[in-house]
Amino acid sequence: MAVTSEAPFRLPEQPVETDILAKYFRGLGDPTRVRILELLAGGERSVSEIVDAVAAPQPKVSNHLACLRWCGFVEGRREHRTVYYRVADQRVLEMLALARGLLTDNADHIAACRRID
Repeated sequence: MAVTSEAPFRLPEQPVETDILAKYFRGLGDPTRVRILELLAGGERSVSEIVDAVAAPQPKVSNHLACLRWCGFVEGRREHRTVYYRVADQRVLEMLALARGLLTDNADHIAACRRID
């Protein structure tokens, strides 16, 4: 796997699959990014629609979208001056649905976990 010099992160020289997998899940480790993905589950949205829906400043939303795009969770397209985003792969939504199902049985434990904070 080639990692470009423009990558927004660093991995070990010879990363093992678990290093990469853990970094992949870190892409989902922010509530705003999860909210953006849930919003995009309903279809393509412009950046301004996403900003309004998640009630966060535009620069912050753009940073989260860049992270999601880099990890392959979303893809964007430009139409004149407006950028629209959509979920890049339906399996991302399936992964979120699976996580919600697992959370049903473990929500109290996860909410109380101080090690994850």
